[in-house]
Amino acid sequence: MTANPVGKIPRDRLQKDLSNYKKQAIEMGATDAKVIPSEAIVIDERVVAKCAYPRCILYGTNANCPPYAMSPDEMRKVAKRYRYGLFVKIEVPPKDITGDEAFEKKLLLPYLKKINEIIARIEARAFYDGHYLALGLGSGSCQSTFCPDTGCAALEPGKTCTHPFQARAPMEAVGIDCFAMATRVGWDIYPIGRATRPDEIPYGLRLGLVLIA
Repeated sequence: MTANPVGKIPRDRLQKDLSNYKKQAIEMGATDAKVIPSEAIVIDERVVAKCAYPRCILYGTNANCPPYAMSPDEMRKVAKRYRYGLFVKIEVPPKDITGDEAFEKKLLLPYLKKINEIIARIEARAFYDGHYLALGLGSGSCQSTFCPDTGCAALEPGKTCTHPFQARAPMEAVGIDCFAMATRVGWDIYPIGRATRPDEIPYGLRLGLVLIA
C-alpha cells in the first residue's frame, strides 16, 4: 500500500488498515485479534496494586514495569487520545503456563516473545502507514522476556533499552485490566497461579494491545 503524508490519509483508509492489522496479527501467530474502540479499554489502579501486593519479583527491575511505567492516570489520559485499539491474544497450552515445571523451565517464554513481537510489528506497520502515534503494549515483564541474565540498561544513566524494537510495557504495568477486557470481547480467561494444575483450565492467555489513531 502506498504511503500517505501525515495528515492526508483518506477517510476510508483507517478502517481498511485496522482490518489489515487484525489479519496480519493472526498471520503472525495470534489466536485471535479484535478491533475495539478506545472507550473499551479498562484501566483500574487495582491492577498496578497487584504488582506491588504481593510484590512481583520483577517490580522495579526494568523501565517498563512499576514504579517506572506510566501510572494508571497517565495511561487513562493517553488512551482517551486514541480512537481504536487492536486487542490481540495468544492461547497457551495448560502444560506451558501452569505448575512448577512450567515455571522452572520457562515454558511460557516463547509465547511472551511472540505476543510482544506481534505487538511491536503491528505498531511499526501502523507507524509507516501514517498512524505515527501508534502505541503498543505487550504482556509480561520485558526483563524476564528479553534480558533475564542482565540488568535493565534503560535504568542505567546514559544508556537505553537494548531491545527497543521488541520490548514493550505490559498492559498490566500501566493499569489496564486485561481480564475485564478479554471478558467483554467474548474471550474466556482464567486466573492462573503457581497452584493451578494443567487439568483445571483449557488454556491460558497472553494479551497485547496496539493503540491507533
